[in-house]
Amino acid sequence: MTQNIYIIFAVVALVALIVIWLFLRWRANAPGQRLADPNRPRLEPRKPDIILASAADFSATKSEAVPVPAASDKPRIAEPASGPADDLRRIKGLGPKLAALLDDLGVTRFDQIAAWSDADIAEIDAHLGQFAGRITRDAWVEQAAFLARGDADGFKARFGAL
Repeated sequence: MTQNIYIIFAVVALVALIVIWLFLRWRANAPGQRLADPNRPRLEPRKPDIILASAADFSATKSEAVPVPAASDKPRIAEPASGPADDLRRIKGLGPKLAALLDDLGVTRFDQIAAWSDADIAEIDAHLGQFAGRITRDAWVEQAAFLARGDADGFKARFGAL
């Protein structure tokens, strides 16, 4: 009988030690609690890598100013539009805002875009503002060539479904 008491006492002591150990671990990992161990490194919140710029960084002199085309300064397009306007939004990467911008520049058909040379692309690209670079990145000329020919299968094989 006394052996059973010692075994029960040992089990209760072991369970109590485990509960105390778990409580102390939980307490040490609780947010906002300071740890008793001074050797344990303290984690501080990561500060964002933001560099504040002064107003002088943004002021440009006349020699540094980048020429911006005037709104009335429309690009010279190789071929003017002939016939009804196409839905330019069928070109992947060309949404409603870009379609409206191209319409303002006089570009309304796939055959116009398909006929663009590198010089035409550079000239149109200068008028696209925040969308600059989209013509070459999204391969508008190649897409427009498929759409101008009416080659839906070729377009689908190269660029995916319309």
